[in-house]
Amino acid sequence: MEFGMLTIGDLLPDPRTGARPSENNRVRALSALARRAEQAGLDVFALGEHHNPPFVTSSGSTLLAYIAAVTSRIVLCTGSTLITTNDPVRIAEEFATLQHLAPGRVELILGRGNTEAVYPWFGKKAEDGVELAAENYALLHRLWREEEVDWDGRFRTPLRGFTSVPRPLDGSPPPVWHGCVRQTETAENAARYGDGFFISNLFIPMDHFEPLVELYRRRYEEHGHGRAEDAVVGVGGQVFIRQRSQDAVEEFRPYFHNTPVYREQTSLERVVETTALSVGSPQQVIDKTLTFRERYGDYRRQLFSLDLGGIPLDTALEQVDLLGEHVLPVLRRETASGQTGAKLVG
Repeated sequence: MEFGMLTIGDLLPDPRTGARPSENNRVRALSALARRAEQAGLDVFALGEHHNPPFVTSSGSTLLAYIAAVTSRIVLCTGSTLITTNDPVRIAEEFATLQHLAPGRVELILGRGNTEAVYPWFGKKAEDGVELAAENYALLHRLWREEEVDWDGRFRTPLRGFTSVPRPLDGSPPPVWHGCVRQTETAENAARYGDGFFISNLFIPMDHFEPLVELYRRRYEEHGHGRAEDAVVGVGGQVFIRQRSQDAVEEFRPYFHNTPVYREQTSLERVVETTALSVGSPQQVIDKTLTFRERYGDYRRQLFSLDLGGIPLDTALEQVDLLGEHVLPVLRRETASGQTGAKLVG
């Protein structure tokens, strides 16, 4: 199994001190986190995309290109690229370019996004989100595989004899995952193309995702890509680790209430019980993460959020170190036996 870090790049004051980093500080912090993740032995660094405050991650390909230059091994992934409001032509061009700069290290998680206000900013309608995702990905898929593309669709101007440049490195498009929070259509689309299926598994009760994973696995097999148990599943989660569980809960609680999605939740303990959030000792994080296999079957990739809610850089770096030193060695050992799953290719 692969393990990594997922950040959405939120820019919030530290609720414990009131200190608020500048945009420059936060952007540079993302690079520092990626470098530390590589040093700590993580396999993947994933970067979200947002175009509204309080985030700084509007230009994922630019940030990942810089991170590619200051790292050497870690896989660079988006988490997610908005397939609904981005032009598929630009996605094809930007991430093929990044492939040439970081061979074998570029992947995308594609998503519809959770902020309806974004759609009109890019000339789209939120009510078209499902159709936009399907149509735009159909075009992106062809742009990376065909030298000349003729295209007529509902949501963009036609293309005639169009060639996306540069071409994917060595003729192999970047591997793609389809990120899902709610829509069964996302599971269907991932299965149709034989792509990866990534469940955000954040903020929402874990049992919500079980039928979505089951649907994806079944349809993956029905589309002829392999056995259902070999379908390529990725899972999100969030952790906050201290050697003593009481210290972790006490320190994390202000960040929990400072995170916009959690602010309406009255109980940290209830959210820990029902969602993928783990707050506690390394062993508690290990034990909870291992339960994900009971829910979703053997899966390929686990990404952890480590810096939500105004957690300062030095604390987030500590979290990366704790994860790499005390949690991942055990998880790798426990998940190594009987691991199944097809290789995700472009």
